[in-house]
Amino acid sequence: MNTLFEFLPLLAFLGTLILKDIYAAVVVLMIAMPIGLAVKTIRTGRLDRMYLWSTVFALAFGALTLYFRNPYFTYWKPTAFYWAVAVAFLLSAWIGEKPLAERFFGLVEGLNLEKVTPSQWIRLNHVWVAFFVFAGLLNLYVAYNYSEKTWGTFKVFGLMALTFAFMLVQTLWIANVIGDGETESGTGD
Repeated sequence: MNTLFEFLPLLAFLGTLILKDIYAAVVVLMIAMPIGLAVKTIRTGRLDRMYLWSTVFALAFGALTLYFRNPYFTYWKPTAFYWAVAVAFLLSAWIGEKPLAERFFGLVEGLNLEKVTPSQWIRLNHVWVAFFVFAGLLNLYVAYNYSEKTWGTFKVFGLMALTFAFMLVQTLWIANVIGDGETESGTGD
């Protein structure tokens, strides 16, 4: 339910972009994101930092877009956000007790993550860095080579699907590493 609710500001952005223009869509997003953040915080009882920073980036880049009447600030928002996340993942290998990838998977209850070695966590963390750099570059490619409405659709659905697929692959890798706790006996039973 929370994921669907987080998706609503993006759908409102895309709908307004298709029906009106980028500037109206930015205004809608700048209104919807803080509301979504507040509702999510009240519903869960905790502040989602990723949603918070996404909201901050939406407000900052949206304000620049509206002030300068230049949509390129909005086009760059996902890239700037993804690259900031990439830097955070990269730095987390040296700052704090665990890299962000390990902290992220540590939020999933019931996973026995002790089988994943520290070097595997660092490598996985670097894979996340590469993913966020790639996603930022891909956003720019679409923004500069396709129509505004195509970019908006890609921003809402394409980047979301790409992120979901990436996370699914990571989850499958973690599941493979931690296994099911059983050992093969080799007896053919």
